[in-house]
Amino acid sequence: MSPFKGQTGLKRILNAAGYSLDGLRAAFTGEAAFRQLVLLNVVLIPLSFFLDVSRGERALMIGVCLLALIVELLNSAVEAAIDRISLERHPLSKNAKDMGSAAQFTALTLITAVWATILLG
Repeated sequence: MSPFKGQTGLKRILNAAGYSLDGLRAAFTGEAAFRQLVLLNVVLIPLSFFLDVSRGERALMIGVCLLALIVELLNSAVEAAIDRISLERHPLSKNAKDMGSAAQFTALTLITAVWATILLG
């Protein structure tokens, strides 16, 4: 059992929130792709409130934008874990990093498809 799993209740929630903020800070300061996605979200999310779309459509437009941030956080976590294990080039490491990149590409494609379907449909 992990020694880091001992907290319960409000203390655990506060610790988890702190770890989450640390992760967001690390992604923002260390990952250019995350900063670019934050900028995209800063533009697209407020824009969605000025468009003549239903609440459900707006929620979907915002949801796919936030999903891309989530995917980038997971992609960055995979890359960091792979680099922690070894900086040596290895086919499995390349596959893991490429799959993370493909997941992010898919999330960006989803943003484009959802926004285009709603705005052009």
